Amino acid sequence: MSIHLHDLEPPEGSNKRAKRKARGIGGKGGKTAGRGTKGQRARNTVRVGFEGGQMPLIQRVPKLRGFTNPFRVEYQGINLDTIAETGLSEVSPEILLSRGLVSKGALVKVLGRGELSSAVTVKAHAFSKSAEAAITAAGGSVEVLPKPWGVRPSHGSYSQHTNR
Repeated sequence: MSIHLHDLEPPEGSNKRAKRKARGIGGKGGKTAGRGTKGQRARNTVRVGFEGGQMPLIQRVPKLRGFTNPFRVEYQGINLDTIAETGLSEVSPEILLSRGLVSKGALVKVLGRGELSSAVTVKAHAFSKSAEAAITAAGGSVEVLPKPWGVRPSHGSYSQHTNR
């Protein structure tokens, strides 16, 4: 037996008739048609994300995403060639500050660009591995200064990011 196009039918119960909402008073879908009585949603559609005139969440969330770490430790870098130019035998953050090479209260990190010809005692808050190796190779010594705060700065010191 062959099947023709005029013989095809969907299975029983697979095609349901659409509910004819708001077509008179007969049945459950009539008159207010499931919208309740009165109110904004009964009258017309309300767009997605509308919050009744309150500033919507999508507009309240900052546009530029990302994260600002309040515990970030920022160093001011000083290279070996800068230390060599000073011609000093001992270098510390105070001496660098007096010469205008770092700003007041800055944590100093010694970086490895350049070379040292003489032995220099360097005191700083941090050293790169290449800088430390170059200073000791030139006969100098390295002294790591403690940070002015404990493990990390107190949360209040970064008031620009706290809106609590």
